[in-house]
Amino acid sequence: MSEVLLAIGTRKGLWLARSEDGRRSWRLDGRLLPSTEVPSVAVDTRSGGPRLLVGARSEHWGPTVMRSDDLGGTWTEPEGGAIAFGPDDGASLERVWQLRPDSAERPGVVWAGCEPTSLWRSEDGGASFTLVRGLWDHPHRPQWWPGGGGAMVHTVLPDPRDDDRLLVAMSTGGVYVSQDGGRSFEPRNKGIRASFLPDPEPEFGQCVHKVAQGGDDPARFYAQNHGGVYRSDDGGLTWTSIADGLPGDFGFVVLAHPRDRDICWVVPLVADVDRVPPKGRLRVYRSRDAGGSWTQSASGLPDGCWVTTLRDAACVDELDPVGLYLGTRSGSVWASADEGETFSVVAEHLPDVYCIRAAVVG
Repeated sequence: MSEVLLAIGTRKGLWLARSEDGRRSWRLDGRLLPSTEVPSVAVDTRSGGPRLLVGARSEHWGPTVMRSDDLGGTWTEPEGGAIAFGPDDGASLERVWQLRPDSAERPGVVWAGCEPTSLWRSEDGGASFTLVRGLWDHPHRPQWWPGGGGAMVHTVLPDPRDDDRLLVAMSTGGVYVSQDGGRSFEPRNKGIRASFLPDPEPEFGQCVHKVAQGGDDPARFYAQNHGGVYRSDDGGLTWTSIADGLPGDFGFVVLAHPRDRDICWVVPLVADVDRVPPKGRLRVYRSRDAGGSWTQSASGLPDGCWVTTLRDAACVDELDPVGLYLGTRSGSVWASADEGETFSVVAEHLPDVYCIRAAVVG
């Protein structure tokens, strides 16, 4: 039976949870990187054994990317940091919000989405990164204002079938796509409303919270925005609202099934000015028809719950049936082994959960 590893990044360190019995029970190990903020984590299994990649931030030492090939027994960090702006860039790194290993066909490539709004590419498995100038030098960048959580690239989705195609999303620029390996990017926000702007349907400037790719279809994407849940069937060229049937269209999380393009999940909150689960009931809503209809998952999730799940504090695995995981700012983590039908507790009383990533390692 496969072992599942769950990496849990928090405000004060990294925890690892493991299940060896089909995700029925979990053993929690930690704390790794104590007193270090972990806003991003990835588990890279492309070369065999799992490599942990952590976007770490110390109040004393600042932000960096750290690597471990022995599940946190030892860590490697380049002298001077893995990610650093040049002297002419006029910026310094604040946080690494996203670490995304590319496909198995590109085993050394890792992407990093950072604050300030920037995209970085590694060719050596995350040891060093190069600034993607096509996004940094984009003429729109001076108008990508910070959202409530800062100005950052928080979603990086390389196309597994096309080396040159890449989708990124940021607060508050919106969705951008490159079709030439990052040398240039164009906005892809048609149909996404931004009711907080004078022009509610601008070319860019939308505050997208997260984007997920639907199954193995490079044209299908789902987006959770600052007000609005959307689907694209044409690679982001146009977007259609799929919020009907949800108790609210605000939230941070959107997840997609790794094989079935029509299955997706969201975790609704009341509104941008009331960022709590509707009626204090933490629920995951699932659609099996690409957002045409929604059903809620309640079994094992709490009532009387008034906390937020952040955009990367939820993920799916690639098993069959798919596992679903989410954590909250109150330090609780839940897991579902049946695609969100039922949930069980993995951990409680951790610091704020910033990010979760699952991987099959056995």
